[in-house]
Amino acid sequence: MKILVVTDAWHPQVNGVVRTLGQVAREAGLFGVNVEFLSPSEFWTLPMPSYPEIRLAMPAPGAVERRLDRAQPDAIHIATEGPLGHAMRRLCLKRGLPFTTSLHTRFPDYLAGRLPVPEKWTCDLTWAWLRRFHAASAAVLAATPTLADELTARGFGNVRLWSRGVDAHLFNPAKRKPLELPGPVFLTVGRVAVEKNIEAFLKLDLPGTKLVVGDGPARAALARKYPDAVFAGAMQGEDLAQAYASADVFVFPSLTDTFGLVLLEALASGVPVAAFPAAAPRDVIGPAAVGALDEDLRQACLTALQIERGACRAFAEKLTWEACARTFVRHVTEATQGAKALAA
Repeated sequence: MKILVVTDAWHPQVNGVVRTLGQVAREAGLFGVNVEFLSPSEFWTLPMPSYPEIRLAMPAPGAVERRLDRAQPDAIHIATEGPLGHAMRRLCLKRGLPFTTSLHTRFPDYLAGRLPVPEKWTCDLTWAWLRRFHAASAAVLAATPTLADELTARGFGNVRLWSRGVDAHLFNPAKRKPLELPGPVFLTVGRVAVEKNIEAFLKLDLPGTKLVVGDGPARAALARKYPDAVFAGAMQGEDLAQAYASADVFVFPSLTDTFGLVLLEALASGVPVAAFPAAAPRDVIGPAAVGALDEDLRQACLTALQIERGACRAFAEKLTWEACARTFVRHVTEATQGAKALAA
């Protein structure tokens, strides 16, 4: 069984989409499914306007078609709505091939925070564009129940739930080490960009230290504006795991994330979460006593300090990447087979 995943988000980008796809491919391989990628690494690329860290693929005419012919996959999954995603979508429609898609990024909220036009315009136009892109998909995979319900309400069809997992071996409380920083340490991890709402965290009056792990277009400006915060840059692997485990509270200020893998990574590290009661933390944490969700983010941070770390670890251990990969493979294969049977 071979699944070709088409993604415009790929290494060296450090984000939830790239991590999710990589983990799913590794786990699927362990139970006999080959997940192959069509990514920007195979083509000439251009930096994305306003976000040069993201490279957009510019495939030559016929390049995507030749790549598909070489792969000969049993199923095709289009993970992103970028240039490669559009190219494969057009090719599938031309050849009458079924495909599935997933929605990882709330582009309407992303654009509303970046464009100097009324938010209603960006939301209405962008949701219409997303609806058109995903309309021909045999199944649209959504990370949380809230997102799945919203997509259905907005007119998306064939929506299926595809949750996420965490590497509980890498992210582990045993990696906790004393930091040479005044405590308590309030940590946030992620892309340092306007849509992540990091400034809502940085402007809080909190004891101890605010630690930001990650890079992005807003880092330099925020570091100048908040000199008392520690900006450690991007981290991966053991360095990232140690940063998580050594913090006292993980702060998730985003209002627009569709899931937030960092929430599970923090919890697996035994670190309680402080967040606004937005969709992602509500879906990931729910009623479990592993985080504090409050419209007053400062109060959430202080409340989270009192949460027992062992409960956080126990909660995250139930969410595995193997389960995530099996769900992905099941949805993609069932939807593809169903579409082929209907066409026949």
